[in-house]
Amino acid sequence: MRVAIQGEPGSFSHAAAMQMLAGQELVEIVPCAVSVDVFDALVTQASVDAAVIPIENSLAGSILEHYDLLLQQPVRILAEHRQRIRHNLIGIHGSRIEHLERVFSHPIALAQCRNFLRQHSHIQVVPFYDTAGSVKQVVEQHNRHLAAIASTEAAVLYGGVILAAGIEDNPENYTRFQLLRRSADSTPPPDANRMSLAFALENRPGTLVSTLQLLAELGVNLTKIESRPMPGKPWEYVFYVDLNFEGLTVADAAVAALERHCPMVKELGRYRSN
Repeated sequence: MRVAIQGEPGSFSHAAAMQMLAGQELVEIVPCAVSVDVFDALVTQASVDAAVIPIENSLAGSILEHYDLLLQQPVRILAEHRQRIRHNLIGIHGSRIEHLERVFSHPIALAQCRNFLRQHSHIQVVPFYDTAGSVKQVVEQHNRHLAAIASTEAAVLYGGVILAAGIEDNPENYTRFQLLRRSADSTPPPDANRMSLAFALENRPGTLVSTLQLLAELGVNLTKIESRPMPGKPWEYVFYVDLNFEGLTVADAAVAALERHCPMVKELGRYRSN
C-alpha cells in the first residue's frame, strides 16, 4: 500500500501514517514536498492508494490549506488519529545553543515553539517545508551555527544531536491527522460515528444559526466549526463542521437536511472518532 505524506521520512506525518496503518502489510511511504503534491499523487496521478494529512493542532490551530484541498478534490476521510507532538532543537555534534544563528522548521512547528524561540531571540527563525527535512538539511550542511526543530525520530534518522528536548509551548500538544482515499475507492467504516462536512449558505442574516439549529434538532453533536472564504465571492464563506452521531440513519438525515437548506453541501467523510 502506497501512502503519500507531506514531508520527509522521520516527520510527524510519517509517524502518524505508520500508526494509522499498523495493521496493513507492506506500507510504502511516499514523501511529497508540499500539500498540493500529496493530493495530486492521490487524485490526479493515482500513484498512491491513500494519503495522510494533518488537519488541526491543539496549539497552532487548523491547517487551513488542507480544508481548501478537501473541498476541491474528490477524496474522502476514512480515519483520524491524534498524535502527541514533541519538538526538539536539533543540531550537529559540537553545536551549542548560544552559538546558533538560524533555526529551520515547518511554520506550524515554529508556531508551537514560540516561547522557546522568544527566549533565544538571537536565533533567526527560518520557515522550511518540513520538520524532518530541516534536520536533513542541517546535518548535510554540517554547520554548527544551524539547527532544526523536529522529532526525536528525525534526529536519529539523519544523525542530528538534540540540543534541547520538549521545547513546545505546552506539553498538551497534539495534532489530528486524517487518512484519505479517492472518493470512488472509499467505503466508510461500519463503526463510523463522526462525519466531516462542508457547506455554503446564502448571505443573509440568521442562515448559520438556523442551519446549526437544524443539526441540533437531529441530535448530532457539533464538535468543530471552521469558516473559509469562498473563492470569487468576497465576504461569503464555506463552513466546515465535524459532527458526532449515533447511527447511520442520523448521519443520512443530517446530510439531507443540509442539502435542503444550503446551496452547496459536500460530505468529506465518515469515520471513527479517535
